[in-house]
Parts: sequence; structure tokens; C-alpha cells
Amino acid sequence: MDLDWLKGLIELVEDSGVDGLDIELVGSDTGDPTRVRIRKSPRLAAAAAVPAAAAVSPAASGSVEVAQGSAAPASPPAETEPASGLFEVLSPMVGTFYRAPAAGADPFVAVGDRVAAGQTLCILEAMKLMNELQSDVAGVVREIAVENAEPVEYGALLFRIEPD
Repeated sequence: MDLDWLKGLIELVEDSGVDGLDIELVGSDTGDPTRVRIRKSPRLAAAAAVPAAAAVSPAASGSVEVAQGSAAPASPPAETEPASGLFEVLSPMVGTFYRAPAAGADPFVAVGDRVAAGQTLCILEAMKLMNELQSDVAGVVREIAVENAEPVEYGALLFRIEPD
């Protein structure tokens, strides 16, 4: 496989709003993969993303899958204010929710904790990238709606915060 060609594809995806690209290659008898898949993780609207890194892993039947983590926003609302007056922090991506920076470490926040704007609330893991989700508001955490290490969908409720 031509790595320069692959790097060029990754750069094109990084610079675009594309969230995926599948290419079926003919000529697997020459040793080329039968399929290349490049995916781009959405940037967290209210988070500082860990720098992206391309991951290449062999897949079944000689294909190669390439996952490109990036930080391009999909413009989801990170927080909303329902009628109750509590801000709802929603997941800006599909991933795995982690309450702490490492196994056995204290959680970033707990119910009843006062948080500042910009304070890390959790980590969302997507495609082996650890993305910190930060609060847009100062206030008190009133609810944590997800269990540690639980998968979350785009737009899933993560926290409810009572703003100051």
C-alpha cells in the first residue's frame, strides 16, 4: 500500500467536514487491501481533545482499516437549559464515558460538587482517543446520568448542573 497516498487521504479528511470515507480497491491479488476506511471523530464542542493520531489495524480478508481521530466540530449543543433551570450536558459524540482520568483514580466530579466553567467533567473515549469534556457553566452538579465505562450515544444526557 502506498503510504503517501494514504497520508494524503487522511489530510483531506482532516481538512474537510467529512466524517467517513470508504474506498473499495480492486487488485487484492497484488497485495493491496480490498478496502480502506477513514473515519473522523467529531471535535468536542466544549472540550479540549487529545491530539489526534492515525491508527492502522489489519482486518479480515486482507483489508486495512484506518481510523483518523480529529477535532472537527459536528456542532452539537454541549449543554442545554430545560424548563427546570438545570443545564443538561449532552454527549457531543458516540463513545465510552469515563468519570475519572484513570482506573482507580478519583472521579473528576461527583453529585453535589461545585464546578467552574472550563472544569473537566469526564472523558469520552472514541476510536482510542481520550477527549476531555469541560463544563460551559459554573454551578453545582445535581445529576450524573451515566455509569462509568458505559457507552454513550450522540446527544445522550451526561450531567445536570444547577448554574450559579
